[in-house]
Amino acid sequence: MDPTIMMQISTQMPQSSVYENSSGRNTNESLFIILDNCELETFVVTINCILLVISFCGLAANGLVLWLLGFCIERNPFSFYILHLAGADFFYLCCQIVYSLTFICHNFWYIVPKTIITLTFFFYTLGLSLLTSISTERCLSVLFPIWYRCHRPKHTSAVVCSLFWTLCLLGNLLESGACGIIDFIPFSVMSCLAWDLFFVTLLLLLVCLLCVSSLTLVLKVQCYSQHRQLSKLYLLILLTVLMFLLCGLPVGIYWFLLCWLTNTSCISFVSHLLSCVNSSTNPLIYFFLGSFRQRRRREPLKVILQRALKDEPEIGKGKEISHTDIMEMSA
Repeated sequence: MDPTIMMQISTQMPQSSVYENSSGRNTNESLFIILDNCELETFVVTINCILLVISFCGLAANGLVLWLLGFCIERNPFSFYILHLAGADFFYLCCQIVYSLTFICHNFWYIVPKTIITLTFFFYTLGLSLLTSISTERCLSVLFPIWYRCHRPKHTSAVVCSLFWTLCLLGNLLESGACGIIDFIPFSVMSCLAWDLFFVTLLLLLVCLLCVSSLTLVLKVQCYSQHRQLSKLYLLILLTVLMFLLCGLPVGIYWFLLCWLTNTSCISFVSHLLSCVNSSTNPLIYFFLGSFRQRRRREPLKVILQRALKDEPEIGKGKEISHTDIMEMSA
């Protein structure tokens, strides 16, 4: 595939070629000439306009979640993860907006710093890591309830989130330096291909762990309480995981796999659009579950979000599963 195309749609190929060749190309030349098998300008503009609308709506929704969880609601271990996940989604959408503008405004790409590629991939892997942590920790709280209540370190959520922010950023910076995307990394721990293989392996491990923990959570709860409703927090986690698998995972598959096997860049636009849908709909899931089956009207968004993230399983009408019941799930 032409390296210029890979600049627009992938984090894998060396990115300097676009900037080296840009001076020799007419600034009035349409960017769509180099879109390979996706040369229809109408299609590209339409997809990216839709992406922009979804992304701006997602920015507002995730910004609201960040404000409420950051300043208005007392956080529990899981809402702390949700806070950081909303932050990762917020900045990922910002990066996607920049990408869309490069296809709508043909000359916009030349003023975009190359680090935007690294940041896009960083926030994607960070979001996946946080979502995997949420699902895994919730699974552990059901499988080992006594350990979770009595022996779980108090600041586990903060430590895990800090580690993910640090490790994901460091890994992406080193990969970008090895692949020639950024120039301020003076050394390379591994080759570009080695970093690519590392991130492919990481993606597969995280997705497998995400699926296994979510499936285990569903089976464990359903086997114990066939006639009881899942708590809103369980439903929130499961719906968020499902949304990622349907809409967020395709762009990762394209980045790591399809870009090596096919030269159809149309797939890129669709996968990026789906990833923005995933990042934008997560706050809608929170507020929908928080207000679901509530007869009270015009509740503050703070109350709705707090109810959705409440770490108390519910059954029937207003009843709650006791901690003893939760421990019995591990039997």
